[in-house]
Amino acid sequence: MNIDSEALKNELETLMKKMIDTVHERHSEIEKVSESQRISAVNLIQYLTLRKEDIRLLQDKLHIAGLSSLASSESHILRQVQALLLRLGKKFSPKDISLCDYTKGRDLIKSRSNQLFGAKKDSRIPYLMVTFDSLLEDNHQMVVDLLNAGMNIARINCAHDNDKSWKKMIESVRKASKETGISCKIYMDIGGPKMRTTILGKGKKSAKVTLYEGDEFTLAEKDAKYDTSGIVIGCDEKDIVKQLKRGERVLFDDGVIEAIVLSNHNGLANLKVVRNSKKKNTLKAQKGMNFPESHFTIPALTENDRLALPFICEHADLIGYSFVREASDIKKLQKELSQYNKKPTIILKIETSDAVKNLPSLLLQGMHEDVFGVMIARGDLAVEIGFERMSEIQEEILWISEAAHVPVIWATQVLDNLNKSGIATRSEVTDAFYAGQSECVMLNKGEYILRTLKALTDILRRSGEHHVKKRFAFRPMQIASRYLKS
Repeated sequence: MNIDSEALKNELETLMKKMIDTVHERHSEIEKVSESQRISAVNLIQYLTLRKEDIRLLQDKLHIAGLSSLASSESHILRQVQALLLRLGKKFSPKDISLCDYTKGRDLIKSRSNQLFGAKKDSRIPYLMVTFDSLLEDNHQMVVDLLNAGMNIARINCAHDNDKSWKKMIESVRKASKETGISCKIYMDIGGPKMRTTILGKGKKSAKVTLYEGDEFTLAEKDAKYDTSGIVIGCDEKDIVKQLKRGERVLFDDGVIEAIVLSNHNGLANLKVVRNSKKKNTLKAQKGMNFPESHFTIPALTENDRLALPFICEHADLIGYSFVREASDIKKLQKELSQYNKKPTIILKIETSDAVKNLPSLLLQGMHEDVFGVMIARGDLAVEIGFERMSEIQEEILWISEAAHVPVIWATQVLDNLNKSGIATRSEVTDAFYAGQSECVMLNKGEYILRTLKALTDILRRSGEHHVKKRFAFRPMQIASRYLKS
């Protein structure tokens, strides 16, 4: 393929103009963010403008010409386009050159990671977060060992245990940190809406029911009038069933059971099982429920969350915000936290399909703070968007967050089999290797947590010594197109 340099320059100039024009159009939105975040907001919008386009052919031409194909330029996208144009002979006045270059983008992510997660010994690997449970309350030596093995952040899930248990865990971390001289941040997750099953009809005593593919059953509000002799399942969260629409899917127990809404009247929805991947075909109480196609008018910040905030603000460095769906959810938490003299830094947990769709707006609302973070909460997210899309979506979240200079936590089921059984699978080692693309990696609780933490440290250290031999092709990104249409 012969490359016409002048035509290539014209394509890049057109692309650059679109990026600059979109920033002008979004000027009022950019002005609302914290002053320290303005350069990041601009770069994010410029990156989304580029990712709205299909530039795969342009990337091929750039590659053939021996120039950057714009991949791996998320943190400084306009400057990279301008660098290409300079190579092709275009002249710029100094005032027109973007200040957000490779060094600036890298330094912003690094400094914000340090603000969020604190100091760490090994700069070659991401920060490491470990999920605590009540078993670690009285196991001080294990906490010391975890710190020595590389733990930088201790995670406490407020959906479990209580404030007395949380305080014991925190005191153990603080004591171990003082003894070892290793700093450790406290991260606390607020629970958010509890989408859990209850058994209201047949099987209530045993707290489980049997469901086969093709079976029909009732999903009911707890205060609705239903036939207790049939299979009736409820949800811990009020007013969920009322908002379901015909044709929408409902997933149970991490997505292993899939049902579809046939009808819905007066808080009684008739559902049909279209898939059950469980060997015993049973559904128990207190199993998770996901509604990937439904849009609810329930708040992400629950009353229980509000009650936990005084304790969290007193003791935590970071607060994980669960089941965020839109920018207004973040605004509510920001308003609640503004009442406290000491407040933890917000981590946005991306675990719903709505959060993925609205990611740019979520990031721009987060930018009202000087620093915040993003967690790719891959458990519920994979159920919501479909497991087959998880690899693609987690990569897009990484790219967009990097464009916004926002540190990312890679979470859920990292080395999960090793953590639970003591033996790692081949696929989870590969997954852990790719976790090195993030600024922080989270481990869940498990019987073999110390062994898992040591293995993860070794895998990440090795991954940091390699470059992934991959050139990304920039087809249009739906997240970008959706945001720029709004």
